[in-house]
Order: sequence, then structure tokens, then C-alpha cells
Amino acid sequence: MSNLFRKAALAAVVAGGASPVLAADLAERPIVIEEPPVIQQPYEEVGDFGGWYIRGDLDYHKSKIRGAEYITYGAEPCPVGCGDPDVWTGVGGTKSFDTTELKSAFSIGAGVGYQLNRHFRTDLTLDYWFRTKFKGSTSDDGNSGCGSPTIPCQSVDRSKMSALVLLANAYVDLGTWNGLTPYVGAGIGGAHIRWEDLENDANVGFATHKGSKSWRFAYALMAGASYCLTDKLMLDAGYRFSRIEGGRMFERNGAGPGFDKGFNTHEVRAGLRYNFGGGANHCYQPETVAYELPPEPIYTK
Repeated sequence: MSNLFRKAALAAVVAGGASPVLAADLAERPIVIEEPPVIQQPYEEVGDFGGWYIRGDLDYHKSKIRGAEYITYGAEPCPVGCGDPDVWTGVGGTKSFDTTELKSAFSIGAGVGYQLNRHFRTDLTLDYWFRTKFKGSTSDDGNSGCGSPTIPCQSVDRSKMSALVLLANAYVDLGTWNGLTPYVGAGIGGAHIRWEDLENDANVGFATHKGSKSWRFAYALMAGASYCLTDKLMLDAGYRFSRIEGGRMFERNGAGPGFDKGFNTHEVRAGLRYNFGGGANHCYQPETVAYELPPEPIYTK
């Protein structure tokens, strides 16, 4: 019995001496607190993404005229007693230009638009095409009354063309990466084409045809990208294809009137867009919010 008592007492002494050591170990153990997670607010949590913007653009374009034609008229019969056997009665009709060419030119434009959401926006743009030079040529075998059956009529024709292009456009923004947002779009509207007087330098004489002006139907397809310069200012660059329908080109003076068959235009464009209001464009950076976690509790005896 005494043996058993002595063993129990020894065990109690050992346990009592180990307890302060274990407590000291627990108190001195380093506490590691992990960094709080960083959570980025998605665009949808920001609120209204839409906003108004204005834009200005500079353009360099090359237009291809899809052809031109003019009306001819038969020569008047020789009056009785004129005594000229070479005078004849020609047959009138519609003749096409042999060649047509429009030089490259610049344009400037402005517009106002609205960003409906993160991926869709619309705007109304007005562009002024500076005057571009036109050069064409015509030829005739004489059977339409231009020259004579034995003297073909050949001419070089020169004029200038300018335009106002008004388009309502819609764009799809494809996403934003490091401030760069590619997009595609389309527009529909009208173009006011103004032709200056056509100078007709022919081997049978010189003539001037008064130029015409008219509104025509127009549409455009475009693709490009915008880049954030500041939180409100964006650089926009891209390509636009536009098509303008045909209309009257010049008035009658002997031959005429004349008509162009419209234009296909390839444009390289660059400009700036200024967005109004906070969070109204892709330059907005979602706010980074760090949530602080409370430290783990330390339990002591």
C-alpha cells in the first residue's frame, strides 16, 4: 500500500512541474495572422454604367466612284439650203464615262453619344469631307452628235466633290483589357454631295457644266479600339467603310445632265471621346476593398 502511495505522489509532483512549462510554451507561441483577402467590386455593383459623351474625329479617306454617265442628244438636221453634206442627224442616248477617279482627301467630324451599358453604345455623327479632285474621260464615235461620223469626240473632264455625312451609329464594345476596348459597329443615314462645275475639255471644244448637289442614302460599317487616357478621356482609332448612293452630278450644256453611280469609301479614323459623369465609361477602375479579419483568439488557462 505504501508503495502505491509513493508512486502516486511522484506522478503528482511530475505533473505539477510540467504544467508551468506547457503554459509557457502556449504563451510564447508566435501568432500568424494571414493578410486580409482583396476583393474587387465587379462592374455590375458600381451602379449605372451609362453616360453621355462627345467626340471629335479626324479622317483620311479614299473614295472610289462606281461609275458615271450622261445623256446625249441627236444633232439637229441641216436647215434647207445650208449646203453642207457633212451635217447629219445623230442618235441620242446614255453614255458612260470611260474612266473616273477621285483623289484621297481628309475629313473632320463631331458627334454626341450615350453609353447604354458596358457593351453597347450609340452616337450621332456629322463629318465634313473636304473637296476631293475628280478626273474622268469620255469618248464618242460621233453617232450621238458629239462630233461627226468621221471625227470622234474625246474629252477630259475635271471637277471637285465635297460632302456632309450624317450617320446614326451603334457599337458593340467587346470587353476591356488594360484600358483597351475593341469594338465593332454600323451606321445608317444620309450624305449631302456637292459637285462643283464640270470642265469638259474636248477635241471639238471646251464646255462647262454646272455642278449639282443632292442628299443621298448612306450607310457604314466600322471596327476599331478605344484606349483610356484618363478616367474620362479616351483615344479612339479605327477603320470605316461607307457607301453612298448615286445622284445627279452636273447639269445639261449640250450633253447632260450627268449622274454618278455613288461611292465606296475606305476611311482611317482617329479621335477623342470625352465621357461625362463618374463610372460612365470603360476607364473606370473598380474599387479595391480589403476586408480585415479579426485575429484568432488566444486561449489561456
